[in-house]
Amino acid sequence: MIAKRSFLNISIGLLSQLVTIALSFFIPRLIMLNYGSEANGLVASITQIIAYLSLLEAGVGAASIQALYRPISKNDRSKINDILAATSIYYKKTGLYYFAAVVLIAVVYPFVIESGFDAVTVMAVVALSGLGGAVNYYFQGKFRVLLLAEGKSYIDSSVGTIANVANSLVRIVLLLQGFNIIAVQAVYFIVILLQIVFYRFYIRKYYSWIDLNRKPDYGAISQKNSALIHELSYLIFRNTDILVLTLFTNLKVVSIYVLYNMVFNFVDNLVHMVTGSFKFALGQSYFDNREKFMKMYNMYETYYTGFIFALITVVTIMILPFMHLYTAGIKDNNYIDYLLPLLFAAAKLLMNARAPVDNVIEIAGHFRSTQGRSILESVINLVCSIGFVLLFGIYGVLMGTIAALLYRTTDMIIYANRRLMDRSPWLTLKKWGTNIALFVFIYLVVESVTLPVHSYLSFVIWGIALSAVIFPIYLAVNSLFEKDSFALLPELAKRVTSRFGIGKKPAAQGGSQ
Repeated sequence: MIAKRSFLNISIGLLSQLVTIALSFFIPRLIMLNYGSEANGLVASITQIIAYLSLLEAGVGAASIQALYRPISKNDRSKINDILAATSIYYKKTGLYYFAAVVLIAVVYPFVIESGFDAVTVMAVVALSGLGGAVNYYFQGKFRVLLLAEGKSYIDSSVGTIANVANSLVRIVLLLQGFNIIAVQAVYFIVILLQIVFYRFYIRKYYSWIDLNRKPDYGAISQKNSALIHELSYLIFRNTDILVLTLFTNLKVVSIYVLYNMVFNFVDNLVHMVTGSFKFALGQSYFDNREKFMKMYNMYETYYTGFIFALITVVTIMILPFMHLYTAGIKDNNYIDYLLPLLFAAAKLLMNARAPVDNVIEIAGHFRSTQGRSILESVINLVCSIGFVLLFGIYGVLMGTIAALLYRTTDMIIYANRRLMDRSPWLTLKKWGTNIALFVFIYLVVESVTLPVHSYLSFVIWGIALSAVIFPIYLAVNSLFEKDSFALLPELAKRVTSRFGIGKKPAAQGGSQ
């Protein structure tokens, strides 16, 4: 069951990301062409500010998922209901704060940021961007937590894909027809409401045993505040750069950052998809079978790290050819910058390749004991980003993020290995060193030649060609240096294929029916 769910999670999640990204590339360009670069910066800025409201969910969501791993592995429905009852009460209570915060931001934002749009338009865009999330948070947050803990992120990915396709297609049509920006943002709110309807139907059909009237087990989620601090740190890295640029530069600079970040966000989304696909399996085996967990984790860390480095290598090489094509015809801003890809690559590598050790810390429930380190990471990021942005502009926010990540990523590697897995951190650091050397080598080799990318077709062809070479190189090198992990691949492949009946001989015909 675990192998099958992991396969479904990663395959459907990957399809979801590819479809979503393919569609989402159209919308910023259409917004810039129809309303200008400031409008693109405005929408991105509002989206990032609204994202901070997810902090209301962050702590209890992470704590609840961690608390659910053990009872789910033992199929203890009574305990699951007790935890969900506590989680539900928290979501309902803070859901009201979510609504109030959206209204407050909608009222205040037009008078704080100069956008070139009238106050009513900005208020409407803020409200439509935030209220959908507030409604979803209030009604569905607790059920999504259960699905993620059970390893059913493929349900969330499937629903999200359908919703994103519908949302993107309708918004593209409205933009091409010249509708105003309020109508375009209203589509998102409507799609969120339809998602809620589906989730209610799904839960009632497949989880009729859920009883939220049980006595709440508040003790199970007692570390929610400590978990919140960790989630806050992550949210800062995802959103603070845009906020700092909005306050200290202008919306045209924000628009430049947003476009590069949009491409590299593909990596972030894949990270969430991949880690979510396997995290539940790691979480359940951590409490059930320690030896199995260590073998599974070592293989996961080896190939996940190689996968992230390979992916970011391809993205770093291809992003400037893409920007030349994507921003063609946009005259009010210069989007071509040769240093930004390297700064983004450094930040994304430090952030995303540390996910395996981050998962171990979360699975073990070490939120409280590591919260001070997470706070220090956030302080370094904020102080350095604000200080550097005044000196280096758009480069400064990325330099601040990299400075904080260098500290925290090293700290997490040491903590997880020594405190939680009783092994030397050099086992992880060695993998990082190998992949960093490979990244530098491949990047320098490819950048020594000019890729003949003059159309989207040639861009796709070169992207596929580079991926077909770069990914196997990373796979081969990581397998060469981590032979124990490589030895487990055939067994894993056999388990996954057997779950889907692949490779099995058909049953003999005949006999009684």
